Amino acid sequence: MPIRVLLIIPTLDRGGAEKQLAYLATRLPREQFDVHVCALTRGGPLAAMLEEADIPLTVIGKSWKVDPGAWWRLRKFIQQLQPDIVHTWLFAANSYGRAAAFSAGVPHVLAGERCVDQWKVWHEFAIDRRLARRTEKILTNSTGVQEFYTRHGLPAEKFVVIPNGITPLDPTVAGARDELLAELELPADARLITTVGRLWPQKRMKDLIWAAELLKCIREDSHLLIVGEGPQRWRLEVFRDQIEVGDRVHLVGQRSDVPRLLFHSECFWLGSGYEGQSNAVMEAMSAGLPVVATDIAGNRDLVIPEETGYLVGVGDKAGFAQWTNQLLENPAGAKKMGQAGQRRMHEEFTISNMVQRHAELYAHVASSEK
Repeated sequence: MPIRVLLIIPTLDRGGAEKQLAYLATRLPREQFDVHVCALTRGGPLAAMLEEADIPLTVIGKSWKVDPGAWWRLRKFIQQLQPDIVHTWLFAANSYGRAAAFSAGVPHVLAGERCVDQWKVWHEFAIDRRLARRTEKILTNSTGVQEFYTRHGLPAEKFVVIPNGITPLDPTVAGARDELLAELELPADARLITTVGRLWPQKRMKDLIWAAELLKCIREDSHLLIVGEGPQRWRLEVFRDQIEVGDRVHLVGQRSDVPRLLFHSECFWLGSGYEGQSNAVMEAMSAGLPVVATDIAGNRDLVIPEETGYLVGVGDKAGFAQWTNQLLENPAGAKKMGQAGQRRMHEEFTISNMVQRHAELYAHVASSEK
């Protein structure tokens, strides 16, 4: 009989953890696993992937930060489903999901820590530590996340590091460069730098706009494309216009053709103050782009300095401008870095590897005595 696995996550919005869950849920071997997904708060765009693969999805409808009714509904659902394994993802699901799974008598409970969550305060770490006592394994995507949580008191021996998986991008989606530049109303000689992320404080988009202003001082052709939406959009637009780089910094919103932008870019930027393991960086490397990113946990697992790109200090606007200018001045060297990163993604960070390692862990956990 297949092992019944329930994956619980807050939402199915377009985020890194959500995408990895969808990849995993839709690709686990059906003859070995009976997979179900539960969204604690709401569904989202990635629910379509589950629907296409006939993966059952249940939405609990949590409405408040503290929502006892949602906890009881989740517990009742788990009791009815009777999974062999519950695997929770991200803080809200880790908290509600594990507590409900323990109460419902689930034999094997796993948790997923996906990011260096610097926003957490003492009581949230206390919840993590308390629930970790009864958690069989804690899965994460990078050594940096593991180190962060062990420093906050979670048991190191329970962590299992399984890197994210990436689908190789199809170069045929690139289309004609002149068509893209015309669509974006950019000049024919534009050298594109792309960043992708939610417009909120973690991503430090303001630093990147400032770096673009520094780059503008020494180049006539550099253009930064900021892909994504979020609560800071209006602030970023005001800042961009205040420093007079509206002609070089373009907030293009949420787009469904990100690979197309990547294939026509010269390099990729990520200015985050903290990450787990950035899917945006992985997709850029898969497209053959050199990366300039902040020197933080997660990024260090992806970017090899001077081989696949460069790492700079958090907030180092001059570093972003300096290394990017060097890449733009040396197209052959930039191409070599991009190709090295592309090989790294296609050899070491595949979805098949990610799914296989989860499958092996689930099978091992299900066969073990508690």
